[in-house]
Amino acid sequence: MGAHKQVVPGTQVVPGKQAGISLTGLILVLMVLGFFALLTIKIVPSFLEYRAARDGIVRAKAAGGSPAEMREAFDKFAQINDIEAIRGRDLVISREGAAPEISFAYEKRIPLTERATLVIDYDGTTDPSGVVAAKAD
Repeated sequence: MGAHKQVVPGTQVVPGKQAGISLTGLILVLMVLGFFALLTIKIVPSFLEYRAARDGIVRAKAAGGSPAEMREAFDKFAQINDIEAIRGRDLVISREGAAPEISFAYEKRIPLTERATLVIDYDGTTDPSGVVAAKAD
């Protein structure tokens, strides 16, 4: 018994017609995937540095001591974990109650092409409310 194809009334079956993606479609798909791969390659290191900075302020707060000692603890952590975006002097240390809270905020510029730059604003705090303290000028 041979296999029989059922033809839906009103449709036309063209023998030898192939279905699939054209070369132009494939090139466009690859260009879009390449663009997103480029973004990922450029953004991931910046995000990992931000996460390390967040971990660094938590450790600096746990180290305790004076604000200068917390900044020094952060600088040591930053040196070990290759954090270059901020330093201990960039941290905002405030006392709102019994425990000090540490905050930071910075802008990261990631060049994509000669004329296009991606700007990401990062901030972090140890304050449970999530409010990032503003740096006093």
